[in-house]
Amino acid sequence: QREKDAGSRCVISMNSNSTSIYDPRNPGLVKTFTFDLAYWSHSGFLKDKNTVTQAREVFRDLGEGVLENAWQGYNATLLAYGQTGSGKSYSMIGYGANRGIVPVVCEELFKAIQNQEKNKQYQITFSMLEIYNEQVIDLLSKTRKPGGLKIREDQQQGFYVDGLKLVPCDNYAQIERLMEQGNKMRTTATTTMNATSSRSHMVITIQFKQVYVAWTAIWREDEAVTKQSVINLVDLAGSERQKSSGSEKDRLKEGTRVNLSLTTLGNVISALAEGATGKKVLHIPYRDSVLTKLLQSALGGNSRTIMIAAVSPADICYEETLSTLRYAERTKKIRNKAVVNASPTEKLTRELKAENTKLLSRLAGLRNPGTLAADETQELRYLLAEKEQGIQSVQVTWESRLQAAREEWEQQYAAIAQERQMMETFPYLLNINEDPQLSWVLKHFIQDGSSEVGQSTSNAIILRGLGILDKHATFTNADGKVTLTPHDKCKAIVNGAPITGKTKLQHLDRVILGSNSAFLYVGPPAERTDEDLSRYDYDFFQSELAAAEGFSVDDLGAAGSKDSRADPGVLAVFHDYIKLMPLVAEVNQMSEELKKDLKFELKVKNLASTDSRGYDLQKEIMVKVTHATTNQVWVWSKAKFINRKFLMEELYQRFQEGEDTHVNQDSDPFWDPVEVVHLGSAHVWLQSLAYCVQLEEQTELLNSEGLEEAVVLINLSPCSRDGRILGEDDTVIDPLELLGRRVDFQIHIAECLGV
Repeated sequence: QREKDAGSRCVISMNSNSTSIYDPRNPGLVKTFTFDLAYWSHSGFLKDKNTVTQAREVFRDLGEGVLENAWQGYNATLLAYGQTGSGKSYSMIGYGANRGIVPVVCEELFKAIQNQEKNKQYQITFSMLEIYNEQVIDLLSKTRKPGGLKIREDQQQGFYVDGLKLVPCDNYAQIERLMEQGNKMRTTATTTMNATSSRSHMVITIQFKQVYVAWTAIWREDEAVTKQSVINLVDLAGSERQKSSGSEKDRLKEGTRVNLSLTTLGNVISALAEGATGKKVLHIPYRDSVLTKLLQSALGGNSRTIMIAAVSPADICYEETLSTLRYAERTKKIRNKAVVNASPTEKLTRELKAENTKLLSRLAGLRNPGTLAADETQELRYLLAEKEQGIQSVQVTWESRLQAAREEWEQQYAAIAQERQMMETFPYLLNINEDPQLSWVLKHFIQDGSSEVGQSTSNAIILRGLGILDKHATFTNADGKVTLTPHDKCKAIVNGAPITGKTKLQHLDRVILGSNSAFLYVGPPAERTDEDLSRYDYDFFQSELAAAEGFSVDDLGAAGSKDSRADPGVLAVFHDYIKLMPLVAEVNQMSEELKKDLKFELKVKNLASTDSRGYDLQKEIMVKVTHATTNQVWVWSKAKFINRKFLMEELYQRFQEGEDTHVNQDSDPFWDPVEVVHLGSAHVWLQSLAYCVQLEEQTELLNSEGLEEAVVLINLSPCSRDGRILGEDDTVIDPLELLGRRVDFQIHIAECLGV
């Protein structure tokens, strides 16, 4: 929608497998890239209608190959890369009726199993994790380990996530439920960690085993054979370029861990691409990030790997789109050597036991003091436990594992049935997230009587998020009416307006608690209609907030008229303002909790400023930072603010986990040295100089919002070349007398009042 509102032009064209992009500032400059496949989805797009056919086409070209590899025993990986909002998550997961590659691959796998021989056993396990800020979160686990799950290395299987939950599945419906459960957990995790889903990587892994009896010339006997493949489906974080997402002209460059995995992935791909062209590569930095550790086999080892590069056709996304196309071109040069993963089951057990024996002998070295360091000892114990678990998983029958999983399924099905019953009985809050896939996921029911909401586990509604207190507010459901009462000094907003006392809620009211926990209130069943709820998305909430604060497109002078379109550049500024509003609210909350004593405010540079000819100056978003005690002021660009916010999040996360948050002043993302700040400008007409006449004028100094910042008294005096002020005798009657002559003058600011 942002691109449409900004009046963007299309800068992408496709011809067969070739993709061309032209520079909007220089249409004659065209760059063309050739890939294995190219899909055009821009023209004639109709939401939830015409994309089903195209999704099937993508699955036919990509998904079927992934499935075929799995049946043959090859590992397969599908990576989705691209700018936030370009459609990579849509391609992978889908939205609503339009299912993406991941669910279709899973469904088709189970369909194929039903048509296979009955003398084979098929085992499928499903896992789902998220990587944010170099921490691994298990999206299928009900508990979150502080600091995330650990990445460990095994001699045979390489890097793996220690303690990741692997759920056995025997039908597609179970995987569908697991994906819903994972999305719920992802929504909760992003709220708790103050994270943004566009900055996190999601990895879905399907382990597919085929167990059957076979005789081969190699083993020369009938033996139970296990053919296994691992399918990794990876939705990467948004690939915004550093300039537009962060840190230019900032003393603190973006060293944040938030971008480390994506940066390292780029370095790994570049190194592998150079190696594929015959260049000597000394080091491939797999170990530099969590993501590249887990994808080592997919990128440079035993896997058949596909990358989907999603790009925006809009001219305002030109730089990001070009960067993505170049990234994909480098990736295409990489060559992997995949092998079939098939071994006798007994051989797998023997190998695990042999590794176990080696680990035990190393641990025996503990009897000799100083032989092993403490951290190495702990690592060995972890590995030993993993091997024991591996032996048990091979020996334990698949049926018993499925039975244990079914018992858990039954509990979940009962919970789902209970949720549906409560939806038909009580009003509830429906979560709204910046990521459409994470919206409509959580439901908080408001039962009869009073329901406390907040971080405390004793509350009827447990809500964790920035600015949410232990006892934040009370919902009351009585006599068919629901009211919301925020507690003292607790932030609550209804339909864009802050509330401080008891407020009656109406069906489809928009509720924001704390800094940015947004919910759509769904009233009792009797109040509900068939209205389409999808219009109440995240952007709707933020636009409503901006309007309540008195900020609109009209204020920017971009509304246009009946016969003319609104200024696209100014519309882009408006959307930037809307996008940054929740970020500023979050930073203010972090500043308060970390006792930084800073206030952050969104401003529009040159909102009401003009040049000397009266033309509007180019508008852009900036963030005004004010120290509450000293009143010192800093002005940050949008890019600098976003970069600082990621660094602030790291500091705040340490605060949440009870770690030391002390940092040196030079490394503190909240601190900046005192700097010169542009307060405003004043225009002085120079007409008097054409007659060599002195001018004394008092004029207003206006800030970027057009408000008076100060009053200045200015003396404008014609002078000679050596600085002598000219008198009345030097006055010129006709300005034409000065043609071809040098004119010197002095400007003296006599007074500046009101600063």
